[in-house]
Amino acid sequence: MKLMKSALLGCAAALLFGAGAQARELTFAIGHPPGSYLIKGGEDFAATVSTETGGDLTAKVFPMSLLNMAETSAGLREGLADIGTVMSTYFNAEYPHTNLILDASMLLNTMGDSSRGVEGLAYAAAMAEFILTKCPECNAEFDTQNQVYTGAAGTPGYALNCTKPVVTMADLSGARLRIGGANWARWSQAVGATPVTMSGNEMLEALAQGVLDCIILSVPDVQNFGMGASVKHITLGAPGGVYVASLTNVNKDTWTELSEAQRTAFMKGVAKASATATWAYQSGEAEVLEKVKASGVEVHQADPGVAAATASFVESDLAGLVGAYSEKGVSRGAEMLADFEGLLSKWVGLVKDVGSAEALADLYWTELYSKVDVSKHGI
Repeated sequence: MKLMKSALLGCAAALLFGAGAQARELTFAIGHPPGSYLIKGGEDFAATVSTETGGDLTAKVFPMSLLNMAETSAGLREGLADIGTVMSTYFNAEYPHTNLILDASMLLNTMGDSSRGVEGLAYAAAMAEFILTKCPECNAEFDTQNQVYTGAAGTPGYALNCTKPVVTMADLSGARLRIGGANWARWSQAVGATPVTMSGNEMLEALAQGVLDCIILSVPDVQNFGMGASVKHITLGAPGGVYVASLTNVNKDTWTELSEAQRTAFMKGVAKASATATWAYQSGEAEVLEKVKASGVEVHQADPGVAAATASFVESDLAGLVGAYSEKGVSRGAEMLADFEGLLSKWVGLVKDVGSAEALADLYWTELYSKVDVSKHGI
């Protein structure tokens, strides 16, 4: 009787947990350091996917260790990781259509007060929706790299994080500024500074050794990358614009191996990860500013001359983007920017009253990520 009972219990366990025997753990490479906002987003992604699948699908996050930011795109293509955060601006030749939209992030400068305080929340969602629904060329770029695009996370407005005061046009003249995108390179040149391109993983050493005067970066990333000891002056109000990472790109072979139920759980994880990381960036800006002020960092507002030069630059730069990207093979740039600007305005309205990361995740899921047809997307 005991043997029969044990056998029956064993069968029941096998039925209940049989899927668990086939459980799969995905590797998730993020080129940011442990404890940073993108890592927190990745960890929430992993927790959500595990919960949604009952442990049938899990993910392990590797901060900086598996692939750094410069390695992630090729690493995903070659299957060195299942999921990775791709900084598409590092790869101009591979992602011109995607980078056109990133390059236009100073659109936010033209929106006045309506986007203030929600820049990253709106731009990340608008860019994700644009790529997922209105940019087959963007998806083709990722497909060529054996990747499937699934979502985004964004920063608040970019500022000048410096070793010395850089507040006026005279201060900017000849200043060496690390840039993370072509728009900030063009802005640097327009205001008389010298743009320096380098991987985000190299910024701390370059700043500490005096190779750079400033890093054009969101204020929270000063802390995320451990640069607090080197940054002594922060100038707000210029240049503006945001950075949006392709947060959860997935190796195409991995994606196609997942069941539709697993892909749905994956997208639920994307909504959570995007909200966690983007909310932390946006809400963390004021907290980080208070923290660095207390440690002796001087926080400035850009001089009116710099603000005027920036506004003039944004107007002329946006007008020239379509022509510049047509030379890179983007044939319908004007249409793309018009479609995107409409989405950005929509998302500024949607996120303006959101009060928490949890509410943002619900909004992202309901309005965007739940609408992705996982039976077709990336297949």
